[in-house]
Amino acid sequence: MKYEIQGETLPVVICELNAGESMITESGSMAWMTPNMKMETTAGGLGKAFGRVFSGEKIFQNIYTAQSDFGKIAFASSFPGSIKAFQIAPGSDMIFQKSAFLASERSVELSVFFRKKLTAGLFGGEGFIMQRVSGHGIAFAEFDGHVVEYELLPGQQMVVDTGYLAAMTASCTMDVQTVHGAKNVLFGGEGLFNTVITGPGHIWLQTMPISSVAAALMRFFPSNN
Repeated sequence: MKYEIQGETLPVVICELNAGESMITESGSMAWMTPNMKMETTAGGLGKAFGRVFSGEKIFQNIYTAQSDFGKIAFASSFPGSIKAFQIAPGSDMIFQKSAFLASERSVELSVFFRKKLTAGLFGGEGFIMQRVSGHGIAFAEFDGHVVEYELLPGQQMVVDTGYLAAMTASCTMDVQTVHGAKNVLFGGEGLFNTVITGPGHIWLQTMPISSVAAALMRFFPSNN
């Protein structure tokens, strides 16, 4: 499988497949394809289907298989931002934010990732339920806005506002930290909690989470009260 990511603020990934090669994606992500691509819709089993729902994906997925060489299929982003490609291999799992998964080779598996600590579940926002990507092959993820990357050494930390963590390698750990000081909480405008990522591992941070955009736009809509 060959691929090319085109576009800037509204990117698309165009994949070229040989005969018998397959791509898997959630329903509605395909933008265009050549006629020699065959589609099959599947839930992949009850357990996997519910896991995808918890991680922000749809119950059903579509499998596109090239019936002959030079099959082309394109997957477009659903929000202004970035599309990134990740090479997945055994022992090199990735953790994505909810709904980040766009498409992958069929040998890649998508499952739900739960943060173990209850505090992260209650207050961590994007940090509670995320997506674990495992198996072997290339996976594509869509992130909100521009993406900034950091490599964290063992024990090195990054404090991230809720929603700005786009992805991390599974070697990183994640927890929730309370904002200190009553004045900071009341007047700082940054909320009560931050997500703390601890290395070793690589992290991808996004600059325009959809949740932040939605909150900013709400100020311009009239209230029913």
